[in-house]
Amino acid sequence: MATNESISIFSSASLAVEYVDSLLPDNPLQEPFKNAWNYMLNNYTKFQIATWGSLIVHEVLYFLFCLPGFLFQFIPYMKKYKIQKDKPETWENQWKCFKVLLFNHFCIQLPLICGTYYFTEYFSIPYDWETMPRWYMLLARCFGCAVIEDTWHYFLHRLLHHKRIYKYIHKVHHEFQAPFGMEAEYAHPLETIILGTGFFIGIMLLCDHVILLWAWVTVRLIETIDVHSGYDIPLNPLNLIPFYAGSRHHDFHHMNFIGNYASTFTWWDRIFGTDSQFNAYNEKMKKVEKKTE
Repeated sequence: MATNESISIFSSASLAVEYVDSLLPDNPLQEPFKNAWNYMLNNYTKFQIATWGSLIVHEVLYFLFCLPGFLFQFIPYMKKYKIQKDKPETWENQWKCFKVLLFNHFCIQLPLICGTYYFTEYFSIPYDWETMPRWYMLLARCFGCAVIEDTWHYFLHRLLHHKRIYKYIHKVHHEFQAPFGMEAEYAHPLETIILGTGFFIGIMLLCDHVILLWAWVTVRLIETIDVHSGYDIPLNPLNLIPFYAGSRHHDFHHMNFIGNYASTFTWWDRIFGTDSQFNAYNEKMKKVEKKTE
């Protein structure tokens, strides 16, 4: 009975979204995107698309999303939005971070990306334009991937903070007490694999088209670079997402090496009380701000 009710609710929600979608004006980018997609399919093999296409998408988007935060350090006006104002970025740290990123991206992540083609072949994941899901289904599946990854990240991240293993793996990521966007994937190779597994679980369960791989990569990079940015920017559209953790939430974790273990949402930290110190800190800061007004 409950199952039938759930199906009915989801069907109604789907019909409602389809109706809203029908009222929206045609997307002017759809036709160029369709032509570009079909050009890619006609000129490259599935292996090239799944492997080198995925690598290019990841590298281009990663450093593109890091660019605003990188530029903020040269803009005096943006300094008031930096969370840890007493710990500015340094060229030495950024260069060290960049070198480790290149190693992780090409020596750890690339071999994993090479398995993408075999995954899509084994599960018959389509590449063609005709079966590409609508934007709202893609968004829903990305949200599902985010919930799965966030759950995995919370428990495994918290485990990596255990005193018996912290210094061997996760300590590398905490080398920079004041995080910056490019540092999002700065980590020990084992951590890249352990926490990165959460990224692939959602794909394995929810992927119905190769475009989801790239959509989920995009969403995940936007989120992780944002929370590591070190800046709390007003009117950040990501903060409109219910239960979104945000940069201040994760910055506190880097500042104190404890609590706020989730990657994207706040519910696991709330359920297990691992955000209590963060909440107390926020209350203290609010009182300080009131006194200075």
